[in-house]
Amino acid sequence: MRYGYYPGCSLERNAIAYHQSAVAVAPQLGIELNEIDDWNCCGATEYSSIDLIPAYALIARNLALAEQQQDENGGQLVAPCSACFLNLSKADHYMAEAPDLAEKVNDALSAGGLHYDPGSIQVRHLLDVIVNDVGYDAIKAKVSKPLSGLRVAPYYGCLIVRPGYQAFDDPEYPTSLDKLMRVLGAEVVDYPLKTHCCGGHMTQISRPTALELIRRLLKNAADYEADAIVTVCPMCQLNLDAFQADVNRFFGTDFHIPVLYFTQLIGVALNISPVELGFGKEFVDARPALDKIGTGSPPTGRRRRSREKGLPMPTMSEEG
Repeated sequence: MRYGYYPGCSLERNAIAYHQSAVAVAPQLGIELNEIDDWNCCGATEYSSIDLIPAYALIARNLALAEQQQDENGGQLVAPCSACFLNLSKADHYMAEAPDLAEKVNDALSAGGLHYDPGSIQVRHLLDVIVNDVGYDAIKAKVSKPLSGLRVAPYYGCLIVRPGYQAFDDPEYPTSLDKLMRVLGAEVVDYPLKTHCCGGHMTQISRPTALELIRRLLKNAADYEADAIVTVCPMCQLNLDAFQADVNRFFGTDFHIPVLYFTQLIGVALNISPVELGFGKEFVDARPALDKIGTGSPPTGRRRRSREKGLPMPTMSEEG
């Protein structure tokens, strides 16, 4: 199973644990990830609202590069980041639906000697690839360290199963991540807010609004006594993890729920070392959760140590 791999900006900085764990588990699941040469930022979630053609050209450049490298990726491009996945699949969809848009975007791409034929590349989220191409039975057969005793709240966020044209799961109540966690041996708690928004970049726009959105998600997981929240999106992980202490100060709460990437828990179940999976880089210590399944404690994360020393929180620009 060979795929083009688009890590996106976050996986080089604040979400490096996602990248490390994805790269660690892929070979054991029979997945070959070939990083696209010379990829660029997808523009995140705001650029398309500011200037449509440059935004789509920025996104489509990655699709054009993936198209050039089809011999290495089998015509498929995997994006672990939910925002990157949405942008890449959206650009491909709308360029196919609107020939005028495709013409303008390709005119812009031609300045760099590139061209993209809509539909040439199939954009996939990493969760989709793992549950549908590898499959639950194959994953279960590889589990050597079940996550028995760990209660997890599966958090999809608001992007990966929406919009419907690219959905690989139910857009209102997805269950693929729930099933995957059960296959790994974890106890999956009911999590009614599993597709609610984490606020995205609202932390940079209206802090009280952002903290309230994050508080609701943390409270819902705490109400069901989850040991950890497991997510598929770097922005969701950043907001729920890095701003959890701010939520506690703002609302007088006492949440201490680690927020982990689904690839990290796959790696634990495959008995890959926590260090190789990027544990220790989270703000909210994952060790109490890992101790429930008898996993060796990872080192204390550098970002968490900075927080404890009273150093300033990283900004979005610093985090990537």
